[in-house]
Amino acid sequence: MEIKTFTGGVLKSNGYIIYKKGKKTCYIIDPGYKANKFIDFVQKNDLCCKGILLTHHHYDHVGAAGKTARETDCPVFIHRQDIDKYKNEAVPMEDGEIFLLDEEEIRVIHTPGHTHGGVCYYSEKSKTVFTGDTVFNVDLGRTDLSDGSEKEMQDSIRNIISLWGNDMIIYPGHGDACTMKYVRKNNKEFKETLK
Repeated sequence: MEIKTFTGGVLKSNGYIIYKKGKKTCYIIDPGYKANKFIDFVQKNDLCCKGILLTHHHYDHVGAAGKTARETDCPVFIHRQDIDKYKNEAVPMEDGEIFLLDEEEIRVIHTPGHTHGGVCYYSEKSKTVFTGDTVFNVDLGRTDLSDGSEKEMQDSIRNIISLWGNDMIIYPGHGDACTMKYVRKNNKEFKETLK
């Protein structure tokens, strides 16, 4: 899997384009800002965008999704528990759904906590997961916003994310990508949650 990262906005949110070398299919994950950067990359590389995958509804992750979807002629997907808070047209999705990046499976994993409908996008083949605002390299997503839940975050960390192998690479909604080995060593909030 090839991964192109765009970072924008005051909160320095990460958006991603994932594709396979020599193939035409791509997906866009969390285009929060600067729609033209995503659109230009897709067009210049002659890619066909199959969908925009949102990890949750917060503006710094969805702000450019509407324009990007219109210009690339693709649907926007968001978990059903977040869809009412997303202001544009979108397709609801559920835990366990699979998006195909050519032959590679990208699985939706429901990881509530930051929002009730927060998700991660997981590829076993590439040992890669896009975690949105659930887990970062050195901390966890905040749970003190209107639809956050400390209990849901604890459950997501203990029952899902803590099971990922050390070689899994996380690509978060903010900050740098890292391995789960790095998270286990350096993420104090992650370690506190597991106590």
